[in-house]
Amino acid sequence: MLAPEPSSRGRPALLRLEPPLQSRVKVKVCLVGDSGVGKTSLIRRYVLDMFDDAYIQTLGAKVTKKTVLIPVHNPGPPLEVVMTIWDVMGNAGFRELLKESYFFGCQGIIAVCDVTNRITLEDLDGWIDRAWDVSPDVPVHILVNKVDLDGAPAVDEDRVKAFSAAYGSPYMFTSAKRGDNVTRAFDEIARRILDPKPASVVAVPGMGR
Repeated sequence: MLAPEPSSRGRPALLRLEPPLQSRVKVKVCLVGDSGVGKTSLIRRYVLDMFDDAYIQTLGAKVTKKTVLIPVHNPGPPLEVVMTIWDVMGNAGFRELLKESYFFGCQGIIAVCDVTNRITLEDLDGWIDRAWDVSPDVPVHILVNKVDLDGAPAVDEDRVKAFSAAYGSPYMFTSAKRGDNVTRAFDEIARRILDPKPASVVAVPGMGR
């Protein structure tokens, strides 16, 4: 943007160049959670809008990218955000082995549990603590996945709410199969990275994408 310099002794004002506003940023988001909770399926739904019922265990770590527009400042245009989404093998031993390289530079954590398995929610304590050991106090987003499955859930909302409050985190109930809240969840963690505010997002099954 051109802006006039102050004039001196009646001489014409000079023009100076102001640095352009940043419109493209990169963020690193790490998914954590036990094996089988649906981390890879959530990423696949978000990036490709696809789902596969076949379970394929992630070996090691995998990085996927997606570019999205995130409204951050109001007024003002949305930012173009290049999200690098890291997916890790949900094995406790592997978690310890890889934690330094996996979580280094992490700016946001999506912690995933399985609505049919209460242990997977309790195990998120260990996952989040390991992440914060390397990248302290980055924002956390709790996802309770597989709400499309029939039957009484093993993880009720009161328990999720209490767990999330301990980390100052919002939570959402998601379905990688149907797409419930998946896009909303990933976009929201990106917004929280770019424009940190007290977490207040709570979503329930059936709210869609």
